[in-house]
Amino acid sequence: MRRSIIAIIAVLALVPLLNLLPAGHPLHASDFVVSIVGKWICYAILALALDLAWGYAGILSLGHGAFFALGGYAIGMHLMRLIGPRGVYGHPVLPDFMVFLGYQELPWFWWGFSSFPFALAMALLVPALLAFVVGWLAFRSRITGVYLSIITQAMTYALMLAFFRNDMGFGGNNGFTDFKELLGMPLNQGSTRALLYVAALAVLTGAFWMSAAMTRTKFGRVLTAIRDGESRVRFLGYDTLRHKLFVFVLSAMMAGLAGALYVPIVGIINPGEFSPANSIEAVVWVAFGGRGTLVGAVLGAFSVNALKTWLTSVAPDLWLIALGLLFIAVPLLLPRGLVGLMRR
Repeated sequence: MRRSIIAIIAVLALVPLLNLLPAGHPLHASDFVVSIVGKWICYAILALALDLAWGYAGILSLGHGAFFALGGYAIGMHLMRLIGPRGVYGHPVLPDFMVFLGYQELPWFWWGFSSFPFALAMALLVPALLAFVVGWLAFRSRITGVYLSIITQAMTYALMLAFFRNDMGFGGNNGFTDFKELLGMPLNQGSTRALLYVAALAVLTGAFWMSAAMTRTKFGRVLTAIRDGESRVRFLGYDTLRHKLFVFVLSAMMAGLAGALYVPIVGIINPGEFSPANSIEAVVWVAFGGRGTLVGAVLGAFSVNALKTWLTSVAPDLWLIALGLLFIAVPLLLPRGLVGLMRR
């Protein structure tokens, strides 16, 4: 596993270096390649977060797309505060979409988002709070399996409907876009995209090694035992509620951080990111790569999204059919995913 992830990171680290080559060079990586691979890295962080909850603790969440989107909206709010005429303190008085919708003052829940550290903290804390509330209510009631999956899917669907409303103060169905700068760096420059790419790769590397280290501890072994037989673990005296709640909240924070990196790389965030289909896709990434292996989640995110990018360019109508076939075929033909196939 260690060799595989080192090889993946080494290959990914070459992309911004190849971007520095002249445009006519056969190995040149265009700005588009840097952006799209950077997007895949963010998806890999999301897949890693889901694998930590599902692969090791048995928590099949169909709502991780909501945590990802909330992290993205937090950074999107900061980026929107940097657009428009400057006010007294150097920050825009109102985001441009609020001016269009006739807002007279900044809503209270936008206060503080002119600060990047505050926005980054919210990208972690808001998903963590939502995961804590949902997880505590569900795990305390011993809701597991498909029932928990339905609850998390209903959560993300409800958030999607709420964020589509114009009166929510989050841009309605258009969301946030047309970002200009981040930390004083113009987002339309190749150097900024390369720095965001490197930041995403660094977060992926750190998240992977943190997850790998945690799963090798006694805590990680208890999580695996909870996945395989929660009642037995509970009878042995372990507090399964705390174990599951901790890993679920940690997983949500990782997903929120992935969303926070995703928005400046892609340049847009809208309620479509809350779509339940996005959460289901993340489950397919983990299952296809290999549930409970961490490196499989990363492999699955890259391979499935590469297939999606290619297929949507040559035959857009076939992607949802292909996704459905993967959802059915992987448990039947590749129960241990790509990692299991390579090991075998």
